[in-house]
Amino acid sequence: MIATLVAGSSRVLAVLGRVSMYRLVMMSLAVLAALSFVLSFFDLVGPGPFEILVTAVVLALACAGTDLAAQSVLRLPRRFESSFITAAILLFVLRPTLDPIAILGVVLAAVAASLSKYVLVWRGRHIFNPAAVGATVLTFVSVLAPDLGASSWWVGTPVLAAPVVVLGVAILWRTEKLRMVVGFWIVATAVAFLRTSSQYQAIGETIDPGVLLTQVAFSSPFLFLGAFMLSEPLTMPPRRWQQYTVAVVVGVFAGWPIPVDLGIGTVTLGQERALLIGNLLAFFFALRAAVRLTLERRRDLTPTVRELTFEAKRPFAFRPGQYLELDVPHTHPDARGTRREFSIASAPEDLPMVRIAFKEGSKSSFKRALAEVAPGSPLAVTGVWGDFLLPVKSSSPVLLVAAGIGVTPFVSQLRHLVATDQDRDIVLVYVASSADELSFRDDIVAAGIPVVVFTRDEPADLPPRWTWAGRSTRLDSDGLIRAVPDIEGRHAYISGPPALIADLAPALGRARSLTTDAFAGY
Repeated sequence: MIATLVAGSSRVLAVLGRVSMYRLVMMSLAVLAALSFVLSFFDLVGPGPFEILVTAVVLALACAGTDLAAQSVLRLPRRFESSFITAAILLFVLRPTLDPIAILGVVLAAVAASLSKYVLVWRGRHIFNPAAVGATVLTFVSVLAPDLGASSWWVGTPVLAAPVVVLGVAILWRTEKLRMVVGFWIVATAVAFLRTSSQYQAIGETIDPGVLLTQVAFSSPFLFLGAFMLSEPLTMPPRRWQQYTVAVVVGVFAGWPIPVDLGIGTVTLGQERALLIGNLLAFFFALRAAVRLTLERRRDLTPTVRELTFEAKRPFAFRPGQYLELDVPHTHPDARGTRREFSIASAPEDLPMVRIAFKEGSKSSFKRALAEVAPGSPLAVTGVWGDFLLPVKSSSPVLLVAAGIGVTPFVSQLRHLVATDQDRDIVLVYVASSADELSFRDDIVAAGIPVVVFTRDEPADLPPRWTWAGRSTRLDSDGLIRAVPDIEGRHAYISGPPALIADLAPALGRARSLTTDAFAGY
């Protein structure tokens, strides 16, 4: 069962991984907006077609204009993709309108949302979800000026539930946040069900529990909030348990809105305010910020693998096996945008020096831009994430399976073990297209662990404790079991393309536990 799930998940990720998370979110929101526009002609959603169209144009212009002005003043690279995502989310959170005064409220929310990315920041990173900030500002201002409108979350209607689920699952599968958001949805639905039931009991009315549960689960904005807003990487803490904690907190506050008396009026602590509370909790969990890295040098590790060494301009924390997101602004980015995730190849003990590696070969705009970065150039790291960490218990036997450039997180872990003088039972299965593509040999040798090499040609002068699997041996499930006969007693970690993870799933499913780090190239 585990093997089937891993194989299926990996194949889906291989398809979704061809598009950046940001581009996937933007396209999904565009599809949802277009569908809502069509449904509005049949009165199946609250707003009318011209209300949706006009409000969408106003939001896009206001967000893009504010971002352009702020980026010009601060001399930041242009990022209109972020502008359009914020505008599209606000389209579903605010009430679309044709009323001139209410349009001013829409502009106010858009400007507040975009400005929050530059004002409500900590060392260059925004703390709160921009759309939630914009909707909250409008809601508070509407206490004094009701005609400006407020958040309405009209997206929470049964006819849009299925499209939101389908598009949301694609995004969450791509970002590997599906389980976290499902947890949030369950908590929010359960809390809202209890709240609504108690309200009916208080007034002496009864309602069928099944009907009520369905209404709460699918006639509420919880699905949209979780898929398109809670899952935003820049406002997520780095560790999985922290993410689940944030999801539960947001679920409780979203499911049981709290009225807040401002003295001049009362507002309800609804969905967007619940998300802001979760964002604040995530910030205190991590207190991480954008980090500027200066490129120090390049090094060719193999004929196709390049290593980049940076110097961090301020201290930052990471754990061996985690990854960073690197932003390389460039003109005419392809469908995957200007940001990519890289496993950190250096150990925490190597700071302030930070190493990453990548493989040449694709024609992506990002790789071309990265190849043109000159020594001394600064690049921004937007965050550090990941739970691809070795077992806490040092006596636990471990199997590492690396395919090509997928060896990088293991290099970080092995360098850390050497630096901290730890001796662990680790076996590395290293897969490469050819013998001369085995990178980071010195780092792996220094760890003194046994290594089984799978290459088409026999490597020359293999180090001690390294063995070649043989020309006739193919790395499939049977080959992996032959290479590591005690796999059932080990905790397995695999880093490589989703297709390889899917192929090895039957063997990896026998391990005591399985942790995957899939990447689809960049």
